[in-house]
Amino acid sequence: MKNIGAIARLRFPSQFGIIVLASAISIPMAAQATAGQPQNNPPSATQQPSPEASSNTSNAPAREGFWGRVNPFARKKWVHKQIDPLKDRLNELDEVNAKNARDIQDVDSRAQAGIRKAQTAADAANQAALAAGQQAQQANTTAMAASGHVDSLNGTVNGLDQYKQVNTIDIPFRGGQPILSKDAKSQLDELAANVTGRKGYIIEIEGHAPGAGGLGIQNSQRLAESVKRYLVTEHQVPVYRMHAVALGNAVDQANATDDNGKPVRIKTSSVSIRVMENSLAAQENTPPHGVASSN
Repeated sequence: MKNIGAIARLRFPSQFGIIVLASAISIPMAAQATAGQPQNNPPSATQQPSPEASSNTSNAPAREGFWGRVNPFARKKWVHKQIDPLKDRLNELDEVNAKNARDIQDVDSRAQAGIRKAQTAADAANQAALAAGQQAQQANTTAMAASGHVDSLNGTVNGLDQYKQVNTIDIPFRGGQPILSKDAKSQLDELAANVTGRKGYIIEIEGHAPGAGGLGIQNSQRLAESVKRYLVTEHQVPVYRMHAVALGNAVDQANATDDNGKPVRIKTSSVSIRVMENSLAAQENTPPHGVASSN
């Protein structure tokens, strides 16, 4: 610097030398100032850039001072200014992703709840249908049982007065006296043994005796009463099961005439006994032991 000033004083006038000297000093100082700080400083907090300046700044390429695109001497504040928008954008994306995840989870939860509710309703409907089917089946079974019961009742009513003959015997009496012979008692003993313990039976007793009018009826009545008395006293046959009638010398209309067409008259004293059994009782009882059926 001293050499340059000396040369200037020798060759040029004093004013020109001063100008040259000032120029030589200012050039290195300008270079140092340019290298010491970036050219684009951030605006202060109080200074608001205009919209046009902001748009121009965003469109214009960024400069990092004297060192070109990469400034090795960039400050932390400048670095944060460059990466903060990226951080904000990343945070915004994270929030959007989190919100989307929450929305998806909420939709999935509601869908699962709807599916469970629909499944519960379907299960309840299926159970109701099964219960209705069981009730219908029970009702059908009850109806069938009731129909069978009605049929059984109809059969019972129809069979109340249906009797069939299962046994018949004739007890002769000598001389018209109401005295049972040994053979007659044996026949009555066998008859009583066959009806003991049975149900639904009746014993029809018909007394026959020769003689016209009231005399024959009285005699036949005494014979029938002797048979009833023996069965009650000797074998405890219930009285309500025996029905006796005194016919005197009345004849059976089926055998009212003989082969020659003449009326048949009663000539001997006898008692005809028939055991009649109800058709319903016959289903529960076994046939009388040793009884010969006759029609």
